[in-house]
Amino acid sequence: MDKAKDIAHKAVSQAKDEGGTRLPQTQDKPGLERDLEPKPMKVHHPVQGNKENYELYKAAKKLEGKRALITGGDSGIGRSVAIIFAMEGATVAITYLPEEEDDAQHTKAQVEKNGGQILLCQADLRTAVGCKGVVERVRTALGGIDILVNNVAYQVEQRDISAITEDQWQNTFRTNVDSYFYMSKYCLEHMGEGSTIINTASVDAYIAPATHLDYAATKGAVIAFTRALANQQVAKNIRVNAVAPGAVSTPLLPSSVSEEGQKGLASLSPMNRIGQPSEIAPCYVFLASAENGFMTGQTLHPNGGIMVGS
Repeated sequence: MDKAKDIAHKAVSQAKDEGGTRLPQTQDKPGLERDLEPKPMKVHHPVQGNKENYELYKAAKKLEGKRALITGGDSGIGRSVAIIFAMEGATVAITYLPEEEDDAQHTKAQVEKNGGQILLCQADLRTAVGCKGVVERVRTALGGIDILVNNVAYQVEQRDISAITEDQWQNTFRTNVDSYFYMSKYCLEHMGEGSTIINTASVDAYIAPATHLDYAATKGAVIAFTRALANQQVAKNIRVNAVAPGAVSTPLLPSSVSEEGQKGLASLSPMNRIGQPSEIAPCYVFLASAENGFMTGQTLHPNGGIMVGS
């Protein structure tokens, strides 16, 4: 515990130099959490009213006995969701790309350290075949799927539409939209009453930054997909919701946003800082838990106070 607190304090002190966000850095895609400095907070979060102190997430076993599949669970928000779901009593499975093996193994170690069980699934989710294969493997290994978290994402910063190649446009949609459709389609074949799907959208769907044209378009599609699927599945007592985070300390930033762009991220929110994955993951716990039984087709907005229409 003391070591975790030391790491948290180090992260805060390093972040101060950039007005509440982490220091700008760059990485090749897909970006690795192991190379981020300071390391993002996964299960510790700032103490309310005192952002220089962090405390451990307090689990209440809200997901006891549930089986959760989290795409892109090797790092960032997905890693935090996997660990906190496990702390809440769920058995989890995550997907990752071959180059993310080290991050995935670290997520596995963290889940097991917190007493959870986890299945690692290396897969390319841009195709129907890849998605169906993952669903079948997880269903067989875990005996079913109660919670699907569609979280995998791809982003490239471009300043003008002329710079967005056809390949970039297609890859962004295949990753951010097609995988959500296929994963939902194949998981729903095995989901019963009380199951939930949670899609990761983004504040970009609402503020539409000029440098994220294709990414913002996919996240807008995720919002519409969430609402329509929720209306379609409500009669089966299956809920579908979304989370639309603001800027968060994850490998997505250094691998897809310029250093100049990273420097301005903190000022976008009234809190004047970027978020930690540990501050976003509890939204997924809320949406996945039984206490949330009256909410479907909705979006939560952990974005530091940016006012958007939900």
